[in-house]
Amino acid sequence: MTDRATHPGSPDRPAPEAADAPDGLLDAAGGSPSARTPAGWAAPAASPPIPLRALIPNAITVLALCAGLTGVRFAIGGDFEKAAAAVVIAAILDGIDGRVARLLKGTSRFGAELDSLSDVTAFGIAPALILFLWSLQDLGRGGWMVALFFAMCCALRLARFNASLDLEDAPLRRHGFLTGVPAPAGAGLALSPLFLVLALEHSFGLSPEVRASAVALTTGLAGLAMVSALPTWGWKWLSVPRRHRLIALALVGVFAAALATAPWATLVALALAYVAAMPFAVLRYARLRTAERALPAPGSQPGMPGAAATQGAREPMRSGRPAA
Repeated sequence: MTDRATHPGSPDRPAPEAADAPDGLLDAAGGSPSARTPAGWAAPAASPPIPLRALIPNAITVLALCAGLTGVRFAIGGDFEKAAAAVVIAAILDGIDGRVARLLKGTSRFGAELDSLSDVTAFGIAPALILFLWSLQDLGRGGWMVALFFAMCCALRLARFNASLDLEDAPLRRHGFLTGVPAPAGAGLALSPLFLVLALEHSFGLSPEVRASAVALTTGLAGLAMVSALPTWGWKWLSVPRRHRLIALALVGVFAAALATAPWATLVALALAYVAAMPFAVLRYARLRTAERALPAPGSQPGMPGAAATQGAREPMRSGRPAA
């Protein structure tokens, strides 16, 4: 028997110290916490309920994750057309969940973290396994290493994105560009050989090893593009002049019709167009950075040479649009 007081009813547990008890809960006799709750001491308030509008974007993100994993299930069964379609559906859902969250004012840190976990599963792990089961396994261990490399690059790209969420003044983000290829676009680029084979309904008579080598090259380049520091076009650059809005709507209708009638050929064309647009993003960003470096230092006087020209160059930046 120790000389320390024990909790009533339990000989092994020590009683709480008087200093640990809340104010007003000490007995006058022995200084131990009172068993009764005194008047005026409120119980902890229950957590407020989560509004439904905050759950809808998270539900869309979970559906995207499930679509990506379902694509792996189809690939295991040998149905690669449905596997590719599942990843495409996941990309569509991933493209709308953030916008739905902002529309419903349901953005949260939890949603951002869930979105990253969904992306690394649907656009990193799922495409890697689909490509391995479809073609990369013909390269043996080398094919598995390529699949692992792609999944790892997707995870690293998303980790870098999460780490830079609070860096609003980063040069690329300030000018409306993304750093590297986004995860959904990277998955589309990696799956483009499968899209091409599904569109043409044959493998060009290539041997499995040659086809697997081409797939490995495409997958590796897509992975490198995701972790690279190349500037790529962001959503802020997608704008349509008011006088061209009817033409833009007509093109959207044509794209939807093409996607419904010839989906795989349309996706191949979309991947080629995205790759062709990447050099223009690099050149555009280089021009903006050059113009930004030409601006005077923040402490310079307005009467200094070049101040009038640079003042005009700053005006588009104030309105949220980068200088031309």
